Amino acid sequence: MSAKNLLIGVGNVLFKDEGVGVYAAKYLENNYSFDDSLEIIDGGVLGFKLMALFQEYDNVIILDTVSIEDSPGSVYRLPSDVLMGLGSYRKTAHEVEIIEMLEICSMLEKMANVVIIGIVPLDIGVENALTDELISAMPQYLRTVLDELDTLGVKYEKKNNITIESVIENFFKENSVGNQI
Repeated sequence: MSAKNLLIGVGNVLFKDEGVGVYAAKYLENNYSFDDSLEIIDGGVLGFKLMALFQEYDNVIILDTVSIEDSPGSVYRLPSDVLMGLGSYRKTAHEVEIIEMLEICSMLEKMANVVIIGIVPLDIGVENALTDELISAMPQYLRTVLDELDTLGVKYEKKNNITIESVIENFFKENSVGNQI
Protein backbone atom coordinates (compact mmCIF):
# COMPACT_ATOMS: atom_id res chain seq x y z
CA MET A 1 0.00 0.00 0.00
CA SER A 2 1.39 3.38 -0.95
CA ALA A 3 1.89 6.13 1.57
CA LYS A 4 -0.79 8.76 2.08
CA ASN A 5 0.72 12.16 1.33
CA LEU A 6 -0.72 15.60 1.99
CA LEU A 7 0.40 18.98 0.73
CA ILE A 8 -1.02 21.91 2.70
CA GLY A 9 -0.71 25.52 1.58
CA VAL A 10 -0.97 27.76 4.64
CA GLY A 11 -0.94 31.49 5.22
CA ASN A 12 -3.14 34.53 5.16
CA VAL A 13 -3.79 35.71 1.58
CA LEU A 14 -4.82 39.15 2.80
CA PHE A 15 -1.25 39.91 3.93
CA LYS A 16 0.84 40.00 0.76
CA ASP A 17 3.71 37.44 0.94
CA GLU A 18 2.04 35.72 3.89
CA GLY A 19 -0.25 33.95 1.39
CA VAL A 20 2.57 32.33 -0.62
CA GLY A 21 1.85 28.81 0.67
CA VAL A 22 -1.80 28.99 -0.38
CA TYR A 23 -0.86 30.39 -3.80
CA ALA A 24 1.86 27.76 -4.36
CA ALA A 25 -0.57 24.93 -3.54
CA LYS A 26 -3.12 26.41 -5.97
CA TYR A 27 -0.42 26.79 -8.62
CA LEU A 28 0.50 23.11 -8.30
CA GLU A 29 -3.17 22.07 -8.39
CA ASN A 30 -3.78 24.14 -11.54
CA ASN A 31 -0.63 23.14 -13.41
CA TYR A 32 0.00 19.49 -12.50
CA SER A 33 -1.88 16.23 -12.20
CA PHE A 34 -0.77 14.01 -9.32
CA ASP A 35 -1.24 10.34 -8.57
CA ASP A 36 -3.77 9.23 -5.97
CA SER A 37 -1.16 9.12 -3.19
CA LEU A 38 -1.26 12.95 -2.89
CA GLU A 39 -3.99 15.22 -1.65
CA ILE A 40 -3.62 19.01 -1.79
CA ILE A 41 -5.57 21.29 0.52
CA ASP A 42 -5.81 25.00 1.22
CA GLY A 43 -4.97 25.20 4.91
CA GLY A 44 -5.19 29.00 4.95
CA VAL A 45 -5.20 30.01 8.59
CA LEU A 46 -7.01 26.93 9.92
CA GLY A 47 -4.36 26.44 12.62
CA PHE A 48 -5.21 23.74 15.13
CA LYS A 49 -7.98 22.39 12.90
CA LEU A 50 -5.16 20.91 10.79
CA MET A 51 -3.79 18.86 13.71
CA ALA A 52 -5.84 15.73 12.95
CA LEU A 53 -4.22 15.63 9.50
CA PHE A 54 -0.79 15.17 11.10
CA GLN A 55 -2.09 11.83 12.40
CA GLU A 56 -4.16 10.80 9.37
CA TYR A 57 -1.39 11.00 6.74
CA ASP A 58 2.02 9.35 6.47
CA ASN A 59 3.74 12.43 5.03
CA VAL A 60 2.70 16.07 5.27
CA ILE A 61 4.36 18.89 3.34
CA ILE A 62 3.46 22.38 4.54
CA LEU A 63 4.00 25.31 2.17
CA ASP A 64 4.49 28.51 4.14
CA THR A 65 6.60 31.55 4.83
CA VAL A 66 9.46 31.24 7.30
CA SER A 67 10.58 34.09 9.53
CA ILE A 68 14.30 33.49 9.17
CA GLU A 69 16.84 36.29 8.86
CA ASP A 70 17.81 35.84 5.22
CA SER A 71 17.16 37.45 1.85
CA PRO A 72 13.51 37.58 0.78
CA GLY A 73 12.80 34.66 -1.53
CA SER A 74 15.30 32.33 0.17
CA VAL A 75 13.84 28.82 0.25
CA TYR A 76 14.19 26.38 3.15
CA ARG A 77 13.32 22.71 3.59
CA LEU A 78 12.70 22.23 7.30
CA PRO A 79 11.85 18.80 8.76
CA SER A 80 9.62 19.04 11.83
CA ASP A 81 12.41 18.19 14.31
CA VAL A 82 14.56 21.05 12.97
CA LEU A 83 11.58 23.38 12.91
CA MET A 84 10.68 22.73 16.53
CA GLY A 85 14.22 23.83 17.47
CA LEU A 86 13.92 27.17 15.65
CA GLY A 87 12.55 29.54 18.25
CA SER A 88 13.04 32.49 15.88
CA TYR A 89 10.61 30.91 13.40
CA ARG A 90 7.61 31.79 15.58
CA LYS A 91 6.77 35.29 14.39
CA THR A 92 3.30 35.08 12.88
CA ALA A 93 0.20 33.57 14.47
CA HIS A 94 0.06 30.57 12.15
CA GLU A 95 3.80 29.89 12.55
CA VAL A 96 3.23 29.65 16.31
CA GLU A 97 0.24 27.34 15.77
CA ILE A 98 2.14 25.04 13.42
CA ILE A 99 5.00 24.63 15.90
CA GLU A 100 2.57 24.01 18.76
CA MET A 101 0.69 21.41 16.69
CA LEU A 102 3.95 19.64 15.86
CA GLU A 103 4.98 19.64 19.52
CA ILE A 104 1.62 18.21 20.62
CA CYS A 105 1.54 15.59 17.83
CA SER A 106 5.10 14.51 18.59
CA MET A 107 3.83 13.22 21.93
CA LEU A 108 1.05 11.15 20.36
CA GLU A 109 1.27 7.56 19.16
CA LYS A 110 1.24 8.38 15.45
CA MET A 111 2.47 11.46 13.67
CA ALA A 112 3.16 12.05 10.00
CA ASN A 113 6.61 12.81 8.71
CA VAL A 114 6.19 16.61 8.46
CA VAL A 115 8.34 18.89 6.32
CA ILE A 116 7.90 22.61 5.81
CA ILE A 117 8.97 24.09 2.52
CA GLY A 118 9.31 27.70 3.55
CA ILE A 119 10.21 30.92 1.82
CA VAL A 120 11.39 34.12 3.45
CA PRO A 121 8.82 36.91 2.87
CA LEU A 122 9.64 40.51 2.03
CA ASP A 123 6.38 42.19 2.99
CA ILE A 124 3.40 40.95 5.01
CA GLY A 125 1.45 44.20 4.79
CA VAL A 126 -2.24 44.28 3.90
CA GLU A 127 -2.57 43.58 0.19
CA ASN A 128 -3.67 40.53 -1.77
CA ALA A 129 -0.62 40.05 -3.97
CA LEU A 130 2.92 38.71 -3.80
CA THR A 131 5.97 40.94 -3.93
CA ASP A 132 8.10 40.85 -7.07
CA GLU A 133 10.85 39.18 -5.01
CA LEU A 134 8.64 36.21 -4.15
CA ILE A 135 7.24 35.96 -7.66
CA SER A 136 10.85 35.81 -8.94
CA ALA A 137 11.69 33.12 -6.36
CA MET A 138 8.58 31.04 -7.15
CA PRO A 139 10.28 28.70 -9.70
CA GLN A 140 12.92 27.70 -7.11
CA TYR A 141 10.25 27.37 -4.40
CA LEU A 142 8.08 25.13 -6.59
CA ARG A 143 11.11 23.09 -7.71
CA THR A 144 11.89 22.43 -4.03
CA VAL A 145 8.30 21.24 -3.48
CA LEU A 146 8.41 18.97 -6.55
CA ASP A 147 11.79 17.58 -5.40
CA GLU A 148 10.18 16.72 -2.05
CA LEU A 149 7.33 14.96 -3.85
CA ASP A 150 9.92 13.05 -5.92
CA THR A 151 11.55 11.91 -2.68
CA LEU A 152 8.18 10.58 -1.50
CA GLY A 153 7.62 8.74 -4.79
CA VAL A 154 4.63 10.86 -5.81
CA LYS A 155 4.10 10.74 -9.56
CA TYR A 156 3.02 13.89 -11.38
CA GLU A 157 2.77 15.37 -14.82
CA LYS A 158 2.65 18.98 -15.95
CA LYS A 159 -0.71 19.70 -17.59
CA ASN A 160 -0.91 23.52 -17.81
CA ASN A 161 1.32 26.55 -17.78
CA ILE A 162 -0.80 29.02 -15.79
CA THR A 163 1.31 31.81 -14.30
CA ILE A 164 1.45 32.46 -10.57
CA GLU A 165 -0.03 35.91 -11.20
CA SER A 166 -3.05 34.32 -12.92
CA VAL A 167 -3.40 31.77 -10.12
CA ILE A 168 -3.53 34.61 -7.57
CA GLU A 169 -6.01 36.63 -9.62
CA ASN A 170 -8.26 33.58 -10.11
CA PHE A 171 -8.02 32.70 -6.41
CA PHE A 172 -9.53 36.03 -5.45
CA LYS A 173 -12.21 35.85 -8.15
CA GLU A 174 -13.23 32.34 -7.04
CA ASN A 175 -13.23 33.20 -3.35
CA SER A 176 -14.66 36.74 -3.57
CA VAL A 177 -11.95 37.94 -1.21
CA GLY A 178 -10.47 40.69 -3.38
CA ASN A 179 -12.88 43.45 -2.41
CA GLN A 180 -12.93 42.81 1.31
CA ILE A 181 -9.80 44.78 2.18
